[in-house]
Amino acid sequence: MILGIWDGHDAGACLIEGGKVLAALNEERLSRKKLDIGFPALAAAHCLKLAGADPSQVTAAALSTSDLAKTLGRIFPALPQKHYQFRRRKQQLPFTNWQKQFKFWLTSFGPSPMLARLSEQETRKSLARLGFSSYQFRLIDHHRAHACAAAFASPFEEAAVITLDGLGDGASGSISKLSGGTLEEIKRISALNSLGIFFEQVTYLLNMRELEDEGKVMALADYSLPIPAEKNPLNDLFTVQGLELKARLTPRQMFNHLGKLLWQTPFEQFARMAQDTLQDKAVQLVANALSATGKSNLCLAGGLFANVKLNMLLRKLPQTKGWFVFPHMGDGGLALGTAAAADYEINGRSRIDLSHVFFGSSFGEPEMEAALKTGKLHYRKESDIAKIVAELIAKGEIVLWFQGAGEYGPRALGHRSILAPADSLKVKDDLNLKLKRRSWFQPFCPSMLEEDALELLADYGGESSPFMTMAYAVKPEARERLEAVISIDGSCRPQILPRGEKSLYRELIETVKQLKGTGCVLNTSFNLHGEPLVETPADAVQVMTRYNFPYLAMGDFLASGDKSA
Repeated sequence: MILGIWDGHDAGACLIEGGKVLAALNEERLSRKKLDIGFPALAAAHCLKLAGADPSQVTAAALSTSDLAKTLGRIFPALPQKHYQFRRRKQQLPFTNWQKQFKFWLTSFGPSPMLARLSEQETRKSLARLGFSSYQFRLIDHHRAHACAAAFASPFEEAAVITLDGLGDGASGSISKLSGGTLEEIKRISALNSLGIFFEQVTYLLNMRELEDEGKVMALADYSLPIPAEKNPLNDLFTVQGLELKARLTPRQMFNHLGKLLWQTPFEQFARMAQDTLQDKAVQLVANALSATGKSNLCLAGGLFANVKLNMLLRKLPQTKGWFVFPHMGDGGLALGTAAAADYEINGRSRIDLSHVFFGSSFGEPEMEAALKTGKLHYRKESDIAKIVAELIAKGEIVLWFQGAGEYGPRALGHRSILAPADSLKVKDDLNLKLKRRSWFQPFCPSMLEEDALELLADYGGESSPFMTMAYAVKPEARERLEAVISIDGSCRPQILPRGEKSLYRELIETVKQLKGTGCVLNTSFNLHGEPLVETPADAVQVMTRYNFPYLAMGDFLASGDKSA
């Protein structure tokens, strides 16, 4: 049994054995601090509990990243905690710009043998407090962990494996080749040439939270008219030649340059210029990587590939035959990638079963009913909860949906979801502005049946796409049926439920199809904006009562607020 640990941004833990994920979740789900940082003591202990294991059964513990910034954060935990408060706009720090410049400088320093020893030493101390005493320790490179997650969880034996993010272990990306179970890195991209840092800076300058709101930048970009590449002043900030990605400016210079440019540019136009630049350079690099590796399948991980508009362009490359985006593509997924990499090193195993990502907590009826009673909600037990909820959605209602084990990753996939009709703009606006309180320009996403996806989406070819990691174009004649779940450009980011899947969630959507004619619902994460997804029944009840959601379906229980259940 191998324990994977990530103690940076969006800290988490994962337990694997024999190529199977026994448990995986991020610290935020238990601490209730969005994108929590630091050693994931709660998540590691909870993974053991979910797996029915104790520390003595763990034969190896693996940690990712030992660059200077991460190592200092392990020795002095107050440093990352202070930056966390600043980044999430919880605390104002003096000399803000100086602090950001210092961060860019500090994080560019890569690992060394001394830093590796210090990181191992501090991590062993933290593990000892949880009862771990006899295990082998593995330190896994940041981008190696990303690459192993993407390659080994994919369905491919042969693929080009690309990682791109802000930075980690002195790099902002890597290009590897997967062949017959062997993963070989062929190119590393320096932290000084980071598309991720560029997009992080854009996010911050647009008065959004970096490492959190980059998806808002992507959404805002749709509200600008197209900008020809030759007229985009950001387009020359990076060049791509073969597998070389080069930044024209240092991170500090780029930040200052972007700030001056934003002063004279409307926000939505600035977002469009940044999105276009990101797409242009990343597409060039990935196309060159496919050619250099001689592969036609594409495996992707790293925070940049949370950008589904970029992923859409990569899917449409002539060289791309098959694609896979690791569902927890950002640093929050490093715990699983680290465990997979350690399993590969120790046991030679290059496969992880990722047929689903429901690796979090699950609960029985007594725990659910206790939470409902504590919340003083009206509730009753239903014999067919999927049918009842489908009928409510068909009538235009919004329903909180809490079933089974929690999802691993940033997307709600039908276990911790808020569900609503896919064709109602009024419900969309009520949900966005009154209940979840998100930015008005952020689109919601759909869950749809595979058989309906073929009818609704113009560029869907029947491939597996169950994790909401890809954008597709909605057919013009289908947009009225999906107007609550599409972007202004006519695209959407769907969860596509495969034919033959046996799940309560699919039953619900099949019933919606019987009632409304289209097998699709609006599916957004079960949380309030800026908070983690709910993990427990108590979390679910708290969200319902705080913002007066009308209905909660938890297990077989249907609870109501002001309305009669």
